[in-house]
Amino acid sequence: MCGIVGYVGERMAIDVLLDGLKRLEYRGYDSVGVAIASEELKLFKDKGELSKIEAQIPRWKGKMGIGHTRWATCGRPSKNNSHPFVDCTGRIALVHNGIIENHLSLRKQLEDEGHVFTSETDTEVLVHLMERHYNGDAHAALMAALSQVKGTYAVAAMVEGDDRIVVSRKENPLVIGLGVGENMVASDVTALLSLTNRVLYLLEGESAIVTAGGITLFDADGNKVEREPSTVTWTVEDAEKGGFEHYMLKEIYEQPTAIHNSLLGSLDEIYAGAIIPDIEINSVKLVACGSSSHAAMVGKYIIEEMARLPTTVELASEYRYSPGTGESPLTILVTQSGETADTLAAAREARQRGCRTLAVTNLVGSTISREADHVFYTNAGPEISVAATKSYITQLMAMYLLGLRLGTMRQTLDRAEVRSLSNELRSMPRYVSGVLDRASEIEEAVDMLAKADHIFYLGRNINYPTMLEGALKLKEISYIHAEGYAAGELKHGPLALLDANTPVVAACVNDHTREKMLGNISEVAARDSPVLGIGVEGDRELEAITDA
Repeated sequence: MCGIVGYVGERMAIDVLLDGLKRLEYRGYDSVGVAIASEELKLFKDKGELSKIEAQIPRWKGKMGIGHTRWATCGRPSKNNSHPFVDCTGRIALVHNGIIENHLSLRKQLEDEGHVFTSETDTEVLVHLMERHYNGDAHAALMAALSQVKGTYAVAAMVEGDDRIVVSRKENPLVIGLGVGENMVASDVTALLSLTNRVLYLLEGESAIVTAGGITLFDADGNKVEREPSTVTWTVEDAEKGGFEHYMLKEIYEQPTAIHNSLLGSLDEIYAGAIIPDIEINSVKLVACGSSSHAAMVGKYIIEEMARLPTTVELASEYRYSPGTGESPLTILVTQSGETADTLAAAREARQRGCRTLAVTNLVGSTISREADHVFYTNAGPEISVAATKSYITQLMAMYLLGLRLGTMRQTLDRAEVRSLSNELRSMPRYVSGVLDRASEIEEAVDMLAKADHIFYLGRNINYPTMLEGALKLKEISYIHAEGYAAGELKHGPLALLDANTPVVAACVNDHTREKMLGNISEVAARDSPVLGIGVEGDRELEAITDA
């Protein structure tokens, strides 16, 4: 997740920007840049951590500027790919979070007009579009530029000789901090709290003109908006958690955005063969640890269903001990950090066995991304909580995307199926948001679990590894003993342990396992175990045999 900071006022802008960028470091980044409005536009940007390159940044005396920390998603980490970007005239500077989906076609048009690009990024088209439309009004130029793009953005821009920062947002956060004789903009309130606790949150589609003396706010239709600022009551430490009680809760609520970021651009890459080239693949082996191994288990069901490929799953910690079969499956290594020791060892062993390797990871530049033949980035953003939340769900998105690619390669999916499945994936952020909106109902439902000493999780097919992940989360976070089981195995021992003091969490959805799952839940209910059912809203049969 990239970071944006902007300042206009009476202070040295460079000092404010660097302080704000440091407060966003917890988000993770691979490069840093600042632009300062001095006598002329000044620019510094480079790959690396701020702490390592701060001494190289000149202390320009300008009182307006924008800064950025980048988490590479389009174009590798490099100086040229870092923000801010400057137009051909050297007068307009711009920073951006998000993804411009139609950047390739826009870039071609702009290059045909004579614009010279210096990076591989999607963002750079925005500053050139502003240059195309600039006629003395930075805000009008930005709005004209954004009207031509498809995708998501939080953007801040400024023009040499102007005293305004212009900003806008779509599906990416942006907040304005209100001071006395000074104002700031940032992608996260964390960066603002050293100067002010009075903020305006830009709503979807809104834009603003920010000067030292005030803010002019516009709605999505360009009409001026008056809105009272909010007062932030958090400390800086609290704000780093986005106002949530702890990082895990914050990251749970970031899941819709993480899914969105994971899918944007990735679908195009999958279709273009950028992740898996057109090679002969006879089988697949998924290798991972912990939560990633549960995502890999889901991947087995997906790949076998979509691509009709024999697929196995192996724990990374056990992979090196197996003798191998002499075959060379496509070996997919799943690791959030890209630094998991057992998974790295498995990757090296797979290469020695002559297997082509594909890493599914979140961190650009991680060890596994350098060592694997191919890399798929989940783009979940930094995950500070030890327990996987958004990293896990974006790994699931990766499994579906890989299934689509393999199914397309092997022609086991036709175009209509690919289109339908892609549309369903694009709806996932909305579905997950809908679940999170019912947090109070969920809290009431899980009260029945809080005092238990032992809990069972049951599921079938693709929901079986999901239940394993649920049990793992409960153990990690609540220290309650929990076990996940394939529901069909219930009668092979675990059923004897069920009683009124042993709750069961059961997943039962509208798929080909539904009737079997209803039977399993009835067996559990017969043992007087309280049942928390996870299913489709309006399933009366499920509601009739569950307690919550």
